[in-house]
Amino acid sequence: MSMYTVIIEAVVFAAVFTLIVFLAAKNSKKDSAASIHNYPPDIQEEYFKTHERIDVTYRSKKVILTKSLGVLMFTAIPLVCSLIAGAGTFFQGFILTFGLMAWIGAYDTFFIDWVLFANLKMFRLEGTEHMDKAYHQKWFHLKGMLFPGLVFALIPSLLVGFLVSVIR
Repeated sequence: MSMYTVIIEAVVFAAVFTLIVFLAAKNSKKDSAASIHNYPPDIQEEYFKTHERIDVTYRSKKVILTKSLGVLMFTAIPLVCSLIAGAGTFFQGFILTFGLMAWIGAYDTFFIDWVLFANLKMFRLEGTEHMDKAYHQKWFHLKGMLFPGLVFALIPSLLVGFLVSVIR
């Protein structure tokens, strides 16, 4: 596998991920159960004081659907990346995908969440604009990256490893 190709793929993956995050924040999708579910609990509680309470738990159909679509997206993108990078075995596909997922998790946490989410008003839910401290909760985002984030990363990694072994 070519490390040069993998590095380019990681940069492109981060750019695509950033675009998806910004598109979701620009419209009403940030007010959906699947999006609110990703906000710290104190922000959710403040939001639901002035908005209709919706189920934002992992058992919510909308959250399950969104996470399922995420598994598909985070399987398709690394599968293409693995094939382009030359992965030929289950292990190579698995390792490359897990590496890309760990990279995107770190990028999401340390840049998207800690810098952009915490400071850009476009990510603020209506009625929570005043909650600067709540939007700067680094530990909340770091915990989410570690668990369930890295556990979630195992699912597409296993799928890509299997698909690479079947395709090659």
